Amino acid sequence: MKAIILSGGKGTRLRPLTYTGAKQLVPVANKPILWYGIEAIAATGITDIGIIISPETGAEVKAKTGDGDHFGANITYILQESPAGLAHAVKIARPFLGDSPFVMYLGDNLIQNELGEFLNHFKTEQMDSLILLRPVANPSAFGVAQVDDQGRVVQLVEKPKVPASNLALVGIYFFANTIHASIDRIQPSARGELEITDAIQDLINQQKHVEARQIEGWWLDTGKKDDLLEANQIILDTCLKTEISGELDAKSQTFGRVQIGTGSKLINCTVRGPVVIGNDCHLENCFIGPYSSIADQVTLVDVDLEHSVILKGAQVIGIHQRIVDSVIGQRAHLKTAPQRPKALRFMIGDDSQIELA
Repeated sequence: MKAIILSGGKGTRLRPLTYTGAKQLVPVANKPILWYGIEAIAATGITDIGIIISPETGAEVKAKTGDGDHFGANITYILQESPAGLAHAVKIARPFLGDSPFVMYLGDNLIQNELGEFLNHFKTEQMDSLILLRPVANPSAFGVAQVDDQGRVVQLVEKPKVPASNLALVGIYFFANTIHASIDRIQPSARGELEITDAIQDLINQQKHVEARQIEGWWLDTGKKDDLLEANQIILDTCLKTEISGELDAKSQTFGRVQIGTGSKLINCTVRGPVVIGNDCHLENCFIGPYSSIADQVTLVDVDLEHSVILKGAQVIGIHQRIVDSVIGQRAHLKTAPQRPKALRFMIGDDSQIELA
């Protein structure tokens, strides 16, 4: 059994963070989203993992994730020259996959359920495909499945205008090698992509064994800011353990589950968990509220922060207003202007979003 993880795409919904980096490397609780998928797959015993990368961000993914040794896995990187669809990603991965059954995992997805129970069901029943579903409020934004009383999939439609159900496809799929013939038979969709939903529909049309299981825990597609913040909150809630390796002065205090990395220094700060603070950070005269993740080498001075994600190397200084529900990118500088006349001064990248009190 093998696995492929998709880590390409342009990440347009997370711009400007993803202009210079892969969306799958944006951190949730100070760990790249992609790594949660690798860990989930490795936990099932699958160690031969191919990661689909794009020309724009592939080098960064490779540099940050490495050869898989950190995860107890062997990682092979597979270049997808253009984002031509999920089924196209499987097609170019075929030399890696060979005739092996495999899991396909979209690298910006997180689920609460362990994959092992689904993998065992897929193997025991000798399926051609097992898909995972979750009821959603806006099915038109997803691939949608129609399922019969026995759990067999009747029909799949990608982003239907009139959905046949509210069951969206979660971005994790299990396939036998029969999927390759189906991919060879399908044609590009109206948007010019080889759709995995069309390939699975071909399996159904060929009377192959395709089933669906509904996941019961949470599922997060972290493609947008609010999704990223929700994922950060859930991971901090469920996974964070207290570990304070940094230095706190006598005026600083922590409450609840708080993790502070080595080399970090807190001066006159209050931290109310769950909160994770990375390595080599400097925090002074700050209140850090629940559900905040602060990456390595961040400087915060005179800041009240809550339910936010601050990326590596950012500096926020002298902002005497509470910052909430925010994502601040790598090396960003946010500070008060010292000179008069007092005014707001910005240098803001494309697709940024700012709300002023």
